[in-house]
Amino acid sequence: MTPTLPTIRLDLDAIRQEAVHLVEQGILHYQQPLYLLASYFPAREWPAIEWELEQHDYLLRDRLIDLIGHRAWRSD
Repeated sequence: MTPTLPTIRLDLDAIRQEAVHLVEQGILHYQQPLYLLASYFPAREWPAIEWELEQHDYLLRDRLIDLIGHRAWRSD
């Protein structure tokens, strides 16, 4: 069976921006896994987010820092 493309499409930059926001707000820590983002997106969007991450070779067990890159964190 061929996987189908999700009907909702979010680009990697939008996902990255939301991850940065969650880390900067202290809601998530940059060392936590990407799959925790699922709690902060509507359930109907998560398949599209997961698909987009996979298209860019991210695994859900990868850390948020892998997605957002190194930044000067205000609080570690």
